[in-house]
Amino acid sequence: MIWLILFFMVPIWFLLQTALSQADAVGNTTFVWKWSNFSDSWHLYQHQYFLSFRYALIATLLCIAIGYPLAYVIAFRGGKYRNLLLGLVVVPFFTSYLVRTLAWKTILQDEGPFVGFLRNIHVVSEHGHVLSTQWAVIGGLTYNFLPFMVLPIYVSLEKIDVRLVDAARDLYSGPFRAFRKVVLPLSLPGIFAGSLLTFIPAAGDFVNASLLGSPQTRMIGNVVQGNFLQTLDYPSAAAISFVLMAIITVLVLIYARVLGTEELTV
Repeated sequence: MIWLILFFMVPIWFLLQTALSQADAVGNTTFVWKWSNFSDSWHLYQHQYFLSFRYALIATLLCIAIGYPLAYVIAFRGGKYRNLLLGLVVVPFFTSYLVRTLAWKTILQDEGPFVGFLRNIHVVSEHGHVLSTQWAVIGGLTYNFLPFMVLPIYVSLEKIDVRLVDAARDLYSGPFRAFRKVVLPLSLPGIFAGSLLTFIPAAGDFVNASLLGSPQTRMIGNVVQGNFLQTLDYPSAAAISFVLMAIITVLVLIYARVLGTEELTV
């Protein structure tokens, strides 16, 4: 409780005070209970909110599509190489988040081999490009947050008793049905945890949109960064942060209810 009060409730309280303040031209704030900051933040930046949630959702789904098979192979087929494979999953964390994103900016540049390959197979037109598009931003989010999806799913899969799968097959269940009836339900807590660890930071991210995107792909995190560091509009930035937290909280509660996972069991 002391930890939560000092490092969560107290900062949230000061952020709320800032969100209800009014700023002058040089960034000085005065607490005036200005509730209109919240409605203004939504009306002014609806497009950025929608872009952020869309990019985060697509990146989360891609992380599930890539991370679940990877975690499954490591958990059930990794054998003596399991620890090595897990180490390879977390190796990117040995490098700065910013450096990893800058590396993707180099990979996706128009003169690079990756874009050249896409042009050769006619996925990208001859004069087309990948960098500064929404897919570059989504790709960066997927890459950077993929380990956060793999590890929780792996933990859930690793805890499954393989004898349950053998029992399902003894009861004349095929491999796919055994997976659907046994493995997938037991791994739902890992999918839930991985989705939270991926979607929430991805929705508030600003680095990928700044380095890999364009002005048309600005996310709400870029707006917060600009208001805090450039225009010095602290109340607006704080209000946007609160609205973002409120929307994410509602979405998480709905997701937990739909998935049937009310609490993390990983």
